[in-house]
Amino acid sequence: MEIINKKINDLKPYENNPRFNDEAVEYVANSIKEFGFKVPIIIDKNNVIVAGHTRYKASMELGLKEVPCIIADDLNEEQIKAFRLADNKVSEKASWNYELLDEELDNILNIDMSEFDFNNIDIDWGNVSDLTNETYEEPQHTMLECPSCHHIDRDIHFKKVEDEE
Repeated sequence: MEIINKKINDLKPYENNPRFNDEAVEYVANSIKEFGFKVPIIIDKNNVIVAGHTRYKASMELGLKEVPCIIADDLNEEQIKAFRLADNKVSEKASWNYELLDEELDNILNIDMSEFDFNNIDIDWGNVSDLTNETYEEPQHTMLECPSCHHIDRDIHFKKVEDEE
């Protein structure tokens, strides 16, 4: 596997990308500014993005001229389509251990983690009674659960479907 730099203007977003990622662009851009470009964009042999649309958008926002890429020339068209979906889907299966997360955030003193959508409000997760009106922040988005697969996500990632009768 070889990482090569490509001109960002040579990359082409996949036109049927089913992932809504605009809300993440700011945080990915902040990550690139803080830590550098550490995860390459994966493209096919025609420079079409397979994985990394959010990194691409963040790079455009930051005015980067080149970005690191990996060419997935070892995958056929069907594998590329499957990988494009799987790469996004598998992250939905992960969850947080909030006690350990809180501990990790407590040990990061010189980096503003709110730039990556972390808000450390020093809640003792072992004692839920600490959740008072002063420590609890109302979510910015309504969370919804899919009745079929039970996936929970922000309301903006769902669309209303009229009942057919």
